[in-house]
Parts: sequence; structure tokens; C-alpha cells
Amino acid sequence: MTQTQPVETIPQPRHAPVAVPTAGQPYEYHRRPLVEPDWTRFPGWRHVTRDQWESAQWQRVNCVKNTKQLRAVFGDLIDETFYADLEADQKAMATMSMLVPPQMINTMVPFTTLTTEALLADPIRRYMIPVASDRRTDWPSHPYASRDSLHEHDMWVAEGLTHRYPTKVLAELLSTCPQYCGHCTRMDLVGNSTPAVDKLKLTLKPVDRYDAHIAYLKAHPGVRDVVVSGGDVANVPWRNLESYLMRLLELETVRDIRLATKALMGLPQHWLQPDVVEGLERVARTAARRGVNLAIHTHVNHAQSLTPLVAKAAQTALDVGVRDVRNQGVLMRGVNATTPELLDLCFALQGEAGILPYYFYMCDMIPNAEHWRVPVWHAQQLQHDIMGYLPGYATPRIVCDVPFVGKRWVHMLTDYDRERGISYWTKNYRTSIESADLEALNKRYAYYDPIDTLPVDGQQWWADHRDD
Repeated sequence: MTQTQPVETIPQPRHAPVAVPTAGQPYEYHRRPLVEPDWTRFPGWRHVTRDQWESAQWQRVNCVKNTKQLRAVFGDLIDETFYADLEADQKAMATMSMLVPPQMINTMVPFTTLTTEALLADPIRRYMIPVASDRRTDWPSHPYASRDSLHEHDMWVAEGLTHRYPTKVLAELLSTCPQYCGHCTRMDLVGNSTPAVDKLKLTLKPVDRYDAHIAYLKAHPGVRDVVVSGGDVANVPWRNLESYLMRLLELETVRDIRLATKALMGLPQHWLQPDVVEGLERVARTAARRGVNLAIHTHVNHAQSLTPLVAKAAQTALDVGVRDVRNQGVLMRGVNATTPELLDLCFALQGEAGILPYYFYMCDMIPNAEHWRVPVWHAQQLQHDIMGYLPGYATPRIVCDVPFVGKRWVHMLTDYDRERGISYWTKNYRTSIESADLEALNKRYAYYDPIDTLPVDGQQWWADHRDD
């Protein structure tokens, strides 16, 4: 009988093991509890009380709309060169007028000394208060940039109602927000006109606009999903918004309603007002009773924007019956377009604020936005690099919103000329303006990388064809 051989074991050391260097992970997670920055660090808000700060009315009244008001907040902490830079941008390049709530300003340079250099480098400032020196001088706009880069206005089936996807519509209830983001994709309609952009206007009375929306939805039972936006629904008087939502909930064919509001982050005080909370609960209960999924979609681009007030607003919405609170951010250079910045934001959203990281869009091809945009290959790399760190359900999809196509995961392109920065995409449905186009599903649709990110030969090609 053969004796069984003992299993070989790893010898145990007789002395303390020698430390072996480890490579570590490309990203190291560290929990960072949310903190509300001290607003009294700004000279202009030195005597603002907590009750004032947490008042939506005080926040709205004290929004910063021009350099004079910004000076009043910052005092002598910021050099005059910054204000000159800002005014130069507002006079020539800005596609959005200036409107920044105190809540958002308070998340700029939150925990270090405020200086001109720190403010210029701050990620929130970069997209909320752009200055002329931010913009590119070689290619401030891509040759194929346009005011309505996604052609939403072309797809209006009623004023403010875009029917772009087969089963979904976008309802723009109004053209204002509590804050204006420099990279706004709806810069042709939203906000006040600027020297660079004479804005379109909604012409119907709100009640007539809303009636037209409901009439269209009644006539098109194939639409089951309504994104209620603007502008920002936080600027719709609650009584009017609740009435509109209840009318949607009367339609048996509507199964999903999403409220789009950056104000959940930029003005959380609004969503914590008792009348808004109580009204939202009425809508949520009605939605649940009728089996409709009610969600809030917000727009957070950097972890600095997340504070306890934002988390409280999100949790309050969930507590009163909103099914989900999700985030749709935008990838922007200098803001969040690196792996650590993106993962820090996602962990803060999902782990600290109770907001699900859902989408990150590539910045759209609007005028004067090239300094923010990233190329498709960069977005693909980011999607690769964030995988495996977050829970699967909280790992956001990075998407390219391709003109005439819609949202596509960044790896779904069919062809890609990296030298000239032209990617090609296909689609599987017709928009509302293509019902008679039998070839719509056989076409390839182009999207363009920012030219400054191309190799030298590619940049030269565009320079040679600048006037084509």
C-alpha cells in the first residue's frame, strides 16, 4: 500500500517578514463625509445667519448676477484682473448670462484660503463663472458647433415639447433656471440673451403650453416616459408644477416621469421648503398608487458641490416617496475629466448623498465650449478606468449625445478617424422629424472631437479646411 505523500506547505518564517513594496491601486478610496463650507469666510456673507442661509428666498434674492455683486461677496480677496477677465468673457464669449446662487459660490475653494489663483483653478468656478482666459483662442468653437447642437427645437411637436426618442419626450416647461451653467446645452433658449447669443423665446402662455403638451401625449399613446425640465422645474411655481404632474399622472399611457432639476444641488433650500416637500409627497403618492415611476434627475459635476444640505434634500425626496434620485453630469476638462475626480464624485454621490450616479455626458458641441470638451477616446478611457470600483448599479454610463441620434455609450461607435477626430454612429429609431426618411436607419452620423486634442496632422487638416 502506497503511503500518501504530505501536501507541500509554505514554510513559515522564523523571524519578522521583510516588508515587500506593493504597487497599490490606480485609485485609492477614502471615505470623505460631506461638510457644509463656512459661508462666513466670504467678507460679503460674514454676518449671514444659518436661518438666512437655509432660506430658499434668501438664496434667490442674493444670487450673484454681475461682477459688482461678486466683488461684494469676495471683498478684497480677489484681484481686479479676475473681474476684468470675467467682464471680457461676458461681453464677447459667454453663451449664458451670469446667475450663481450663494450655495454654489460657497462650494468654490471651500477649505483653503481664497485667492485669485485658487479661484481660477477651482472646478466649480470653471463652469459656473467662466472667464475669457479659460477659452481657447485657436479653436474657441468647433466648425460644426451650433446653438441647438442636439436639434431639440427642430423636434418640437408643440412649443417646448421635444419628441426625439420613440417612447420618450422632453417637456421644457420654462426657459429659466435658479442658476446658469456656462456649458448649458440649451443655451439657445435658456436664460437671458448675451452679446454672443440672442436667445429664442417661448411665446405661449404657460397654461396654453401645458395644454398643448397634454393634448399631444393623449394623441400619442406610444409615449410612456416624460422628462419634465426647462430650464429647471425649481423655477416653476409649485402649484403650477404639481398641476402639470397630476395631469400627466391621469394619462394611463405615461409610466415614467422624471423631474430635471440642477437646483437639488445648486439650491437645495428650494427642495426643502415645506410647501414643496408636502406637494412632492402628494405627487409621489399618486404616482405610486398608479404604478408610475417618479424620479428626480439632478446635475452634479464635482464632489465639492455635495454638502449635507444637498444630501438632506435628496433624502427628503426619497422619504416622501420619490422612487429614485439620479445624477446626470457632464464631462468637462478642468472639472471632472480625470479618473480620480470622477470616482471621488461618484462615491460622494452614491455613498454620502444618496444620489445614484447615472450618466456622464460628453459636453455638447455648442459655441465657445472647446476648452471643456473631451475627445471620444478620452471618454472611452474614463469608462474603462472607473469600472470595478463602484457597485455595479452605481457605476455611471459615459455617453455621447450624437446629433440626430441621441445617447450612445461611448464604445458604441461604428468607425473612428482618430487623426481628424471624427467618429461615426448609427441608430435604431427615427426621430419625430424623420418619419418619411426611409434611409434614416441606414445612415452614419458624425460627431467631432475638439481639434486641439488631435495629432498635429489632424489639426492641420482642420486648419486647411476651416472655411469649407
